[in-house]
Amino acid sequence: MQMSNYLFFTTHCEPALAFYSACGLGKVTEIKRHGAAGPMQGKILHAKFEGPGIQFYASDNDDAEPMHGSAHILMMDDAEATTDLFARLAEGGTITRPLGIQPWGDYCGKLTDRFGVQWMLNCTLPRE
Repeated sequence: MQMSNYLFFTTHCEPALAFYSACGLGKVTEIKRHGAAGPMQGKILHAKFEGPGIQFYASDNDDAEPMHGSAHILMMDDAEATTDLFARLAEGGTITRPLGIQPWGDYCGKLTDRFGVQWMLNCTLPRE
């Protein structure tokens, strides 16, 4: 068994996946589109997104509910790479917890990207 996330967008799936690719998270490896008729014409019916250590699915869904109560957490091991990726994902979005050393000792921050998806980036720092 393996758990993967499935992101539902109302009509912005394609630009969201392009944004995640531009951020360096990976790329779309599978895509199916809605047919030529109906309100979702040409929108993404199903897509698979993959990158190093990342796999999720996404689609356009005209009855999608807002994304609340969960976040993608990226466990990282390089503080500089964490800072860089955090800045890219935050572009046009909202930082809800700035990157910083947290009470558990890791370098961590949280944001909601421009498409409404919540992300947490956590970098475990060397312990003394």
